[in-house]
Amino acid sequence: MGQMEFKMERTGLLNIGDVLSITEYELPNSYYYVLGRSFAMSANYTTLERIKAKEGKVVDVKETPKGFYVTVEYQDS
Repeated sequence: MGQMEFKMERTGLLNIGDVLSITEYELPNSYYYVLGRSFAMSANYTTLERIKAKEGKVVDVKETPKGFYVTVEYQDS
């Protein structure tokens, strides 16, 4: 079981317990992930940090001075 944090621009889009798709996108030297229908986006991850999960469960939604963050738990494949 792994966890990943996503940055969300506005609140009210997700609830704890929601199961959403995780879509992977490739950059020249890294990968990033989008949660659901573009609700939130991850940081960039190296090839060694890459995940294979296609969906995850929202376990935390928090507001910080830098914005809204969603923590998703996923099953490693």
